Amino acid sequence: TLMRALEQLYALGALNDKGELTKLGRRMAEFPVDPMLSKMLVSSEKYGVVEEILAITSMLQIGGALFYRPKDRAVHADNARTAFHRPGGDHLTLLNIWNEWKDTDFSTQWCFENFIQHRSLNRARDVHEQLVNLMERVEIDVVSDPDNTVNIRKAVTAGFFYHTARMGKGGNYKTVKQQQAVAIHPTSSLFEQTPRWVIYFELVYTTKEYMRQIIEIESKWLLEVAPHYYKAKEIEDTTMKKMPKAAGKVQETAYVDLNPYGPGKD
Repeated sequence: TLMRALEQLYALGALNDKGELTKLGRRMAEFPVDPMLSKMLVSSEKYGVVEEILAITSMLQIGGALFYRPKDRAVHADNARTAFHRPGGDHLTLLNIWNEWKDTDFSTQWCFENFIQHRSLNRARDVHEQLVNLMERVEIDVVSDPDNTVNIRKAVTAGFFYHTARMGKGGNYKTVKQQQAVAIHPTSSLFEQTPRWVIYFELVYTTKEYMRQIIEIESKWLLEVAPHYYKAKEIEDTTMKKMPKAAGKVQETAYVDLNPYGPGKD
């Protein structure tokens, strides 16, 4: 709704109490992407990871059609996909895919060997070029700190603190503010792990509400990036100290009809 959108813009710092664009809001408005993505892009300057967030934003824009999985080479495709996983979550995995492709000088053959749709990565490359030009317009230097995964995840948190979920008893996740039941998407690099706090890019509903493209965060980051939105009492870990085994897995054994690979090979 319109009111919810305005509330979100206010929470992101794009609007002031009178509903007028702030200086931050004017910078965010230069980027033709979702407000949370634009806040993430602007926040990357503070954390010194502009190049990394540019790449992540570009990769998030291509949706789920990144990998393909031919039936006669399904095991190879699954192994290739898993090899890209990086600790910390899916945003860092997407960054790893981008960097490896970039190191090959954007090779089509590399995409073929890794069961990645070249057309999707080309789309990400086009978005990346546009975003780099817009960074110049808002006078943000494209600095890089590729090994600083904490600051990369903090920059993501600065834009997506609205999309926070935490694990409760029994290994089930709920969003922090709305207390909505959610689950880690089976295609996530964190699916079989037990992150206590996560931030997700979007929710996708199939048999249940799944969080797609997630990263693991520390709850104290929420107070750092959004002290106006979260209070210390809200993010206290008042549940169990010890995580249950395999708590990050979806507990049900029912069949989930999901295709993480997109529509097929180019």
